[in-house]
Amino acid sequence: MPIPSDFSKPTRISAKERAFSQIQRWVIDGTLQPDEKLVDAELAEALGVSRTPIREALQLLEVQGLVEMHPGKDTRVKSIKKEDILKMYSTLAALHALAAESAAKLIVPELTEQLKGFNAQFAEAIEAGQPYQAMEVDEQFHNAIVDIADNPYVASFSSSLQIHIRRFKYVFLKQPITATYASVHEHTAIIEALERRDPEAASSMMKQNLLRPMGELYELIKI
Repeated sequence: MPIPSDFSKPTRISAKERAFSQIQRWVIDGTLQPDEKLVDAELAEALGVSRTPIREALQLLEVQGLVEMHPGKDTRVKSIKKEDILKMYSTLAALHALAAESAAKLIVPELTEQLKGFNAQFAEAIEAGQPYQAMEVDEQFHNAIVDIADNPYVASFSSSLQIHIRRFKYVFLKQPITATYASVHEHTAIIEALERRDPEAASSMMKQNLLRPMGELYELIKI
């Protein structure tokens, strides 16, 4: 099981948290491939911890749906299927559409300015040909709207889905899907709907902003 040795080790967190964070990152970015067997002794040695926090971290990752534990047999990275992207994106679109609808009723000027700032950074990343940075800022834009909506359930499920969507992008594409200016314009339309306090328009445009890239990503995955 190849494990890189040049990763940064976070400090001031428990051994379980450190193990969880690093193994999660390896699963998401494809360092640990789908169906790969996870050996707790090897992971413990690589991370400089005992096997107990490794087992505890793997249990948390199983809850997240990133690994599968088979008592008495083995633990493996959970496989992923192309069709899952349609299920995940459509669910995320529904959650974020609800968030946008709620945010339209709660938005204040300083928050719309923050969203405009994120969208400007997003456009700059696209122009600079930096897909990873574009993905990061795009997530910040969407997460800010989820925060404005003030619904912890939407926030929790959204965060979980984004982890799996990132994994698809890394494993299948090796880098995030190239963002286009269509997303910039959709973001602008979302902001304008929020400024007008128009829940229906904000919800509709938010859904479009997620379902369109869903189709693009699905077509790019060749399996």
